[in-house]
Amino acid sequence: MTPSNTDIAPSGLEPGSRMRNVLSNLPWFYIVAAALVLVAGLISPNLLQTYLLLLILRQAAPLGLAVLGQSVCIRLLSLDLSFGGVAMVVAYVMTSGSVDLPVWGLISFCLLFGVIVGSVNALFITKLNASSVIVTLAMTMVLGGVVLALTQFRSLGDAPQLMRDFGRARVGMIPLPVICWLVIAGAMAAFMRYSTFSRYVDAIGANPRAAIASGLPYIKVMFAGHIMSSLFAVLSAMFLLAFVGVGSLSLGSDLALNSLAAVILGGVTFGSGKGGVLGPTVAAFMLVFAFNFLTSLGLGEPGKQMAQGAIIAMAAIAYAARGSRT
Repeated sequence: MTPSNTDIAPSGLEPGSRMRNVLSNLPWFYIVAAALVLVAGLISPNLLQTYLLLLILRQAAPLGLAVLGQSVCIRLLSLDLSFGGVAMVVAYVMTSGSVDLPVWGLISFCLLFGVIVGSVNALFITKLNASSVIVTLAMTMVLGGVVLALTQFRSLGDAPQLMRDFGRARVGMIPLPVICWLVIAGAMAAFMRYSTFSRYVDAIGANPRAAIASGLPYIKVMFAGHIMSSLFAVLSAMFLLAFVGVGSLSLGSDLALNSLAAVILGGVTFGSGKGGVLGPTVAAFMLVFAFNFLTSLGLGEPGKQMAQGAIIAMAAIAYAARGSRT
């Protein structure tokens, strides 16, 4: 007796077909990332040394934290472009000496500031129905102007010793900031997979009007999403400051656009949430890896800026392509 198809593959798909389906659902950026690593290995094999890869991971940690907050906003059909302004304030508070508090007090002050910024952003977006792009971009400009005015009286200086020690600390060969980043990303992934908040985010992102009509706490979720984003912006700025060791007005100026590109390239689209945390995390690392690869080729800052523009354009194309299929 000849076996039927159901006898061969009870699930309806042969193992090869299931594997093809899994691969087809992966963000296409994974393929680009693998190709980039292959090319880098052929042209600049030193970049694939363990020590340099760990250094690149440490450089990617601030962006990796920023994408965690940006991904929540994007899943809510919103955006957060206030990362640059938040980073400037964090740099000023932590390095200028204008706030007379111990290190942990300064950190707590910055976290509280992040809560306030996220709340103000969400207030304008939800109560006044304002564009998240305009609101958060205006927030960056206001915060940047305030810090620029304050630096006329107190200039930026060195980061606190505790932060610099944190930036240099290692557990074995692995930098401590990398461990902290991956632990936070893992906790965020679990939270966004199993929490009720995550289901609210998906429902609101998919159809805000229907979610509001069905009684979902739209305003509370939007406030929570933007507060989370601003808190991750504060953490990202602190990791950057620990890595650089000195305050700067340009600290984190490219976090907003790079985090937006990494989130979209990592598979998260407006309102869908596909890709979760893993995709944007991989994309954040690969962006920093690509910038280091360009530096190794001697292109430096001009090449980095060209690459940033090209990558953001690719992210926009990827988003448009996914949107046309839904």
